[in-house]
Amino acid sequence: MRFLDVRTDFAFKKVFGSAQSTEILIDFLNAVLEYPPEQAIASLTIVDPYQIPMLKGMKDTYVDVKAQLVDGRQVIIEMQVLNVQGFEQRILYNAAKSYSQQLLKGEDYTLLNPVIALTLTDFQLFDTPNLTSRFKLIEKQHLIEYNDDIELIFIELPKFTLTETELETGKDRWLYFVKNAGSLQVIPNSLFNDAHIHQAFDIANLAGLTEAELEAQEKRFDFIRLQRGSIAKALHDGLKQGLEQGLEQGLEQGLEQGLAQGLEQGLAQGESRLLKKLLERRFGALPTALAEKLNQATPAELERWGEAVLTAPNLDAVFKPSSS
Repeated sequence: MRFLDVRTDFAFKKVFGSAQSTEILIDFLNAVLEYPPEQAIASLTIVDPYQIPMLKGMKDTYVDVKAQLVDGRQVIIEMQVLNVQGFEQRILYNAAKSYSQQLLKGEDYTLLNPVIALTLTDFQLFDTPNLTSRFKLIEKQHLIEYNDDIELIFIELPKFTLTETELETGKDRWLYFVKNAGSLQVIPNSLFNDAHIHQAFDIANLAGLTEAELEAQEKRFDFIRLQRGSIAKALHDGLKQGLEQGLEQGLEQGLEQGLAQGLEQGLAQGESRLLKKLLERRFGALPTALAEKLNQATPAELERWGEAVLTAPNLDAVFKPSSS
C-alpha cells in the first residue's frame, strides 16, 4: 500500500478539500488550531472543492483549501513546500483579500467576518523553537489587541520531530500524517483507530487515484524537483561567481599582504556572501551571530555548509558540526 505525499499542494487539497472531506477538515482544524472549546468548529462548508488539476502548467494547480465555518469565520488552509520569493507577502495578501471581498458596495462593515489563514510549511520559516506561530494586529508598545478579524497561523513541519510512539494529541497525529504519509506502507497502529485520519489515509491511497490524478501528482513532483534543482544550480553558479570575485579581490589584497593570503580571503568573502543569500532565501533573515559566523568561516566550512543548505530542514542542521 502506498499513499500520496500530503506535503504537496495537490495531495493536500485532495485529502482536505474533497467533497467527502468535511468531517476530516473539521477534525483537522479543531486539532491544529487549538482554540478553546467555545470556539470549536462544529460545521463548515468547503469552498471550491477539489478537482483534478489541469496539466498544461503549474498555474492551474489548486494550492489551497478554503472553508466557511458555521459562525461565519473564513479559513484558508495552505501547504507550502518551497520557500519562494514573496511567499509571506502572498499569505498576507490572500487573507486581506478574503476579508475585504466579503462586502458588496454600500454594505455595512459590521457584516465582515474574521479570516483565519493557516499555513503549513515544509521548511523552517522563523528563527524560533515554536512549532506554531500566530500573528494578529496589536499595538507595539503595550501589546493592545486591535481586533482578531485577521489571524495568520504558521506550522513549520521541520520542527515537528515526534515519532509514532510519541504521539499523544490529535494535533500530533494529524501533523505526523501530513509529514509522513508519503513514506508509509501501512497505516500506523497509533493512527489506525482514529476514524478521521483513517479516512484521510483512504483518500490518499494511490490505488484509488485515477490516471489523471496520478499524472497530476507526478507533474507536481517534477515541478518541485525542478525548483530544487534551480537552487542547486544557483549555488553552483554563485560559487563560481564568488570564486571569480574572490580571486579579483584576492589579487588586489595580495599586492599588499601577499598573493596567497589575498586569494584565500577574497574567495572566502565571495562564498560567504553567496551562502548568506541562499540561507536567507531558504530560512529567512539570519541571526546576527550566524551572519558573523559566516564572515569568519574557513573555506572548508563554507563548502560544507553550502552543500548542506540544499537538503537541511533547518538552520541548526546546516551548521551541525561535521561527524568526521
